[in-house]
Parts: sequence; C-alpha cells; structure tokens
Amino acid sequence: MDTSVSRPELLLVADAVSREKGIEREEVLEAMEQAIQKAGRAKYGHEKDIRATIDRRSGEVRLSRWTEVVDQVENEDTQIALSIAQRFRPEIQAGEYLIDPLPPIDFGRIAAQTAKQVIVQRVREYERKRQYNEFKDRVGEIVNGTVKRTEYGNLLVEIGSAEALLRRDELIPRETFRNSDRVRAYIYDVRDETRGPQVFLSRTHPAFLAKLFAQEVPEIYDGIIEIKAVARDPGSRAKMAVISRDASIDPVGACVGMRGSRVQAVVAELQGEKIDIIPWSPQAATFVVNALAPAEVSKVVMDEEAGRVEVVVPDDQLSLAIGRRGQNVRLASQLTRWDIDILTEAEESERRQEEFRRRTAQFVEALDVDDVIAGLLVTEGYHSVEELAYADPDELGGIEGFDESVVQELMQRAEAYLVRQEEKLDDRRRELGVVDEIAGLGVFTNQMLVTLGEKGVKSLDDLADLAGDELVELLGLMPLMKKPPTKLSWQHARTGLMVTQESPLRARTATPELTPE
Repeated sequence: MDTSVSRPELLLVADAVSREKGIEREEVLEAMEQAIQKAGRAKYGHEKDIRATIDRRSGEVRLSRWTEVVDQVENEDTQIALSIAQRFRPEIQAGEYLIDPLPPIDFGRIAAQTAKQVIVQRVREYERKRQYNEFKDRVGEIVNGTVKRTEYGNLLVEIGSAEALLRRDELIPRETFRNSDRVRAYIYDVRDETRGPQVFLSRTHPAFLAKLFAQEVPEIYDGIIEIKAVARDPGSRAKMAVISRDASIDPVGACVGMRGSRVQAVVAELQGEKIDIIPWSPQAATFVVNALAPAEVSKVVMDEEAGRVEVVVPDDQLSLAIGRRGQNVRLASQLTRWDIDILTEAEESERRQEEFRRRTAQFVEALDVDDVIAGLLVTEGYHSVEELAYADPDELGGIEGFDESVVQELMQRAEAYLVRQEEKLDDRRRELGVVDEIAGLGVFTNQMLVTLGEKGVKSLDDLADLAGDELVELLGLMPLMKKPPTKLSWQHARTGLMVTQESPLRARTATPELTPE
C-alpha cells in the first residue's frame, strides 16, 4: 500500500508565501506539516502521536504514527511495551520509537479548512516573530513611513512591511496628518505583545531632535561633536547642549550651519520649534548659566546634596530668565538636571540682610555680646553657636580686633550655651518619658531623643518596632553631623560669576579666594 503522495504544488505555494510574507521557506513548510498532522490526528485519533513530513525536494507527503518504546506502559495510545515492540524489531531499545506508516488522507472540506487555518495562523506567528526581530534592535532610529489610517487621533504608520503606532500624545501639538501622508518619527519602544509586535513612534521625544541634528550635521554623525543633553517643549521651544572633541571646531556654529541652514532644516521638521543651542560645560555652574541663555546671570548658589541651585539675575532680567509661563527655567532645569530657583538681585540682597540680622541676633542672645562682635562673627562665616564652639582658636584670633582673651571668652560662652541647651533638651527628654536606655545607645542626640519622645517612641520596644525608613522619616532627616555644612563662595575663572557651593568644610579653610556668605 502506498503510504505517501506527491504534492509538488505544496512547494510552489511555500515559495510564493515565503516571497510574499518575507519569511523563510522552511518555516512555511513546517506550518504545512503541522496542518497535515492536525488533519491526520482528526482522522486517526487526537490521542495518537501522528506526524507528517514533506519532502523538501519532491513535495512528497508522508504520514506516520509514532509509538514510544518503554519498559512499563502508562499511556497505551502513545506507548508500547519493550517486549511487544521487540517482536517487530528485535534490536529496538527502550526510549526509541516504532514508526508505522499511514495511508495518505483525503482532505475533505472541513479538514482542508482546518489545515488552512493552521497554516495561516503559523505563518502569521512567523511573520510577527520576523517583524519583532527586525525592529527590536532599531530602537533609537528615525524611520520614514506612510500614514495608513487614523484611529481616535492615533496614527497607524506603515514602515516597510510592518505597522507602527504614533499615538496622539507623541505628536507635536497642532500638527495633523492625513491618510497617505509621509511622516518621519523616532522609534522609542518595541514590544512583543500577545497580539503581535508593537512598534511605537514619537515626534516629541528629546532624542528625535538629537537624531535629526545627527542627520543634518556631519560633525555629529562622525562623533566630532557630541550632543550631551536635550530638553524639549514640543512645538514651542527646545534647548540642546553640545560639546566638540576638536578644539578647532565650534560646536554651536557647526550645528547652526551657514546662515542657519542646518538648524532651520530641523526647525522646519519640528513645525517651527525654536531651538537654543548652547555649549555644554563640565562645570555645573557654567552649564546652568549657559542653559538660562539669553538671560544674564550675576550669581549662582549651588547645593549639591539637595540637587538645587539658586540663580541671581539683575532685576530687569527676571522675566527673561523665567520665560513665558516659566518655559525658559523649566527647560534649563530639564537640561541640567538641577532644580533651579530664580531670584532678583534685590530679593537676594534682602534675604541676605535678613539672614545676617537673624544670625547676628542669635549670637547676641546666646553669647551676651554686642551687635558689633556678633556682626563680625557672621561676616567671617560663623553661622551657629555650635560652629563657634568647635572653631580653631587661631582662626578666631585672625579676626581684626579679637585678641586671645576675647577668643577664649567667646569660645567659653559658646560652650556654656551649648551645655545649657543640652541640659534643657535632656530635661525635656525625661519629661516626655524617653527611657535612659535609648539615650545610652549613643547614636541619638538630645534633640533627636526629644523628637522621638514627641512622636511617642519612649522605650526600646517602641524603637525596635520602627523600620529604618520610618525612623529616618520620624526624625525628619535630621543630619548626624555636629558641624553643619556651610557655603563656599569663589569667583569662577571662566565666567567671572560669583559661585557659592555647599560644603561640609568651613569657608576659610578652602583653597580658592573666599568671600563670606
């Protein structure tokens, strides 16, 4: 009995599908084998292990039943005992298969329809896999496509043989596309979802602007100029920081181009979005100043630990530094990754005076000295009584008008004040009922112990019930340093700006020429 049938047309169909769908011929033939296999199981029993093969040269179709040889049969439909199998093939061993050829099946209407569905499904799966493999490594590229259709404001864009999604919120405001329009966008994500691979496009992503410049500026493409950061308010304004690895090439001028030709090409693609190109600097203060252009900056005060920077501008530059609806300072903050606060010179002067008065009054009350001495201490950079108590006597003696006796007296008064404060805090701790065992741990200051008592933490059991982050939050992130950080100020070498930076060291011990803050 003939157990095979020659179907050369299957090979022709496989070749056609392979060319049309862009998938491998072998994958199409595997899909056909699975379809024939499913039809064979429908005829001979779904519980049987029925397998189909198609000869890759002649198109000959063979159908067979595979039965596993085992020592002990657990499933009679797919297994056979070794002793029985050896009657047919004496040399067979456990773990091998008995293969029984089956007569070819005659596809009826139902079987043919089922086989077609299996083939279509598998071909679709292979096609999705191919698309995902094609685009998964193209994240970060710019592609050109054609708008195929619009769904609720989202665009389905045809890119090659695949479809991509350009969502409404990834479009530049006020721009519209119709079916068959050409569109250029940035691939920012590719996901392999159950409904198939999804390619997501964007025209508002900051990297889209950077990639457009890489296409327009050969120096960026060649790596001579590097784009360090981009911040965008899509359709309105953008800031881009660039740096040149060749000292003879101006990075800003290269990006602008002759008569602005290069930057205008990008502006036209982005629907008139204004682009500020600024030089990047490793000096954070200089970078912040550049990012706030075109506003002029007179002073920068930086707090690295908090990631904040205060920028002082002339009174007539305030609106320019902030920008319309805060746009300029917002983009500068995104570009530099610093939280930027803008102050006018008048506001900063008033605040400095108020801070000077407050610190002077603190020294007057704590040390029982007159305004002149207290003012001198503040001017010299002493911000607290605690800092004065831990001061270097030689540094104090360097203040004009302070002799050794004055220095000793001031330090003694400061120490006495701290002792009194500690005694008050200790009494308050006892009033709150915080046990001595917690104080004896040696890890909490008296102020912390008072805070714990006010929050209801009074025993070791109460303390043990707290998680680490709960304890930190409870104490309000109180610093453990006994000497609070002060501010360093120096004249920036390149910009001439007065730059102030938080430091755990006292100002006068730093290398640069310092001014009291």
